[in-house]
Amino acid sequence: MSVHTPVSEQEAADRLAIRELVDAYARCADRRDAAGQQGLFTEDARFLVHMDAGAAEPAQELRGREALAPVFADLNSHRATLHFNGRSTVTLDGDRATGESYCLAHHLSYGADAERTVMIAAIRYLDVFVKQHGRWLFAERRLLVDWTETRPCSP
Repeated sequence: MSVHTPVSEQEAADRLAIRELVDAYARCADRRDAAGQQGLFTEDARFLVHMDAGAAEPAQELRGREALAPVFADLNSHRATLHFNGRSTVTLDGDRATGESYCLAHHLSYGADAERTVMIAAIRYLDVFVKQHGRWLFAERRLLVDWTETRPCSP
């Protein structure tokens, strides 16, 4: 069993705000709120997608909040999604922080023959957070896909 070092009220508040930011990202994705999702990033944010977590270079790199709109809108190609956030770690450094969080992303789709399939992706996010005007935002979000599985899904 680990023993936790006491933290200040400010550190506890910052850690909670960062966790709420990570959860808001997933909630916006599942509700198809692309504008809300964009609003969680700094104006000059970087978003990098590694479809293979072991790849040195990202498959996609976007710069700036406005460049994120098509990526988030792409979720509309699925009938439904469910992003389930798991464990996370955060290292605070004043108004900056880094973190790693895990997510199981479920994407439900219908084929041309009305067959339902679900694609499950095990995702890790490596994040850089900044606090601007009292609010934590993503300055960089690196999405790493560890594995995926696609299978039929009963109605």
